[in-house]
Amino acid sequence: MFNGIEFTWEELQPVFVSIQLAVLTTIFLVILVTPLAWWLSRKKTTARSVISSIVTLPMVLPPTVLGFYMLVFMGPNGPLGKLTESLGIGLLTFTFPGLLIGSMVYSLPFMIQPLQNSFEALGPVPGEVAATLGATPLGAFFRVIVPLCKPGFLTGIVLTFAHTIGEFGVVLMIGGNVPGKTQVVSTEIYTFVEAMEYDKAHVLAGGMLIFSFIVLFVLSILNHRSGRSKA
Repeated sequence: MFNGIEFTWEELQPVFVSIQLAVLTTIFLVILVTPLAWWLSRKKTTARSVISSIVTLPMVLPPTVLGFYMLVFMGPNGPLGKLTESLGIGLLTFTFPGLLIGSMVYSLPFMIQPLQNSFEALGPVPGEVAATLGATPLGAFFRVIVPLCKPGFLTGIVLTFAHTIGEFGVVLMIGGNVPGKTQVVSTEIYTFVEAMEYDKAHVLAGGMLIFSFIVLFVLSILNHRSGRSKA
């Protein structure tokens, strides 16, 4: 109950679905994107520009456009849809795994850009010094590069988590609004508004507003500390 407004368990489930989606999206993107961000920070070729533009595309594409093409991609006539059906998995559309894939694509730029910028700002010298001391490339990366680029990782993690929590267009297109499965906070707010339950929509929207402020506050602190450490 919030200020006299009572929510049922079914109405609170989207909060937990949103958190689960944001956590998994962030974890998978950290693992998958880190090598790509490192490669992009080191290569100065045409291929690098093309790939960089592709991974940044979700940042400028309207969410419904991205969601539509992801829906087609995972649908019965799409490449991924045909593959999952041939493997006996079934279609991923309107399921949580499908929602997770779409969320990872949509939040990709918010993870990769802070990492790439951090790697580029660090430069090649720390890795070269570690190599002269006998460190392997992999050892130098995890023992030297990653700790020095910690602010970039923290920024990417915070931005990705927050961006995933607030998704709407892509979520609605790929996952629909299935209660207990693909319904998240943003789509539940939309459902409450449609049902004219503005009091409950106010509670969830207010929570999102506070959450967004906290994210910006945390990022401001991280950037301030990063700036002081470089001074």
